Amino acid sequence: MANEWRPFPCDTGDRFDYECCGQEVQVEHIKAYVCKPLASMDKAVIVIQDVFGWQLPNMRHMADIVAANGYIAICPDIFAGKEAWKPSDDWSNLDDCLKAQDPRKINKEADAILKYLKEQCGAKRLGVIGFCWGGVAVHHMMLTYPKLRAGVSLYGLIKDSDVSNLLNPTFFIFAEKMTSFPFIKYVTLLEQKLKQNCQADYQVKIYPGQTHGFVHHRREDINPKDKPYIEEERKDMINWLNKYI
Repeated sequence: MANEWRPFPCDTGDRFDYECCGQEVQVEHIKAYVCKPLASMDKAVIVIQDVFGWQLPNMRHMADIVAANGYIAICPDIFAGKEAWKPSDDWSNLDDCLKAQDPRKINKEADAILKYLKEQCGAKRLGVIGFCWGGVAVHHMMLTYPKLRAGVSLYGLIKDSDVSNLLNPTFFIFAEKMTSFPFIKYVTLLEQKLKQNCQADYQVKIYPGQTHGFVHHRREDINPKDKPYIEEERKDMINWLNKYI
């Protein structure tokens, strides 16, 4: 098995085991997890899953954090019913999985979610965050949907095409010890292109000593040395959304 010599670079870490605050809904052809703030709000944030799917408690925890800060948070099944990646899957098949689930081919699902937020939730101000695979999806959406006022891409970026024509402010977050791809090379290229061409606000930040998935795959209560960075990133993420949405 390939996993014996080349383990999957983004495991599920600490699986969060807690009672979620929201509920599942049907949005056209896909399901979604929705969590709403206590007070009625007209601002919403789409939370895009990593390769482990929309039902992972960690992803719903991130949506609940967003909702606790005053946003309607929705975590849709962007895979549209297709099976998510499992830690036990053979790493050597990952490329085939990613080809079948291209994060740049999600417009049908994105359109359905945006319509739902407008018509069913009354959302007028919109943003998007995403993790790993979902971070690439955020990059794509911030190049495509002008109605998204802010985006936060965590450990993901588009590497093989024009990446700099962001339509609205976008925050790119990476971890210093990421091994899933030669990120220093691509992050450097991203920063160069953004500096040359981007008209929107942007920020690229690398969190020292952290590994891929540190924000949503680590529980701060059992990782004390990482707790300051986990809390810093979550604060940075919310501050970015608050500033631009």
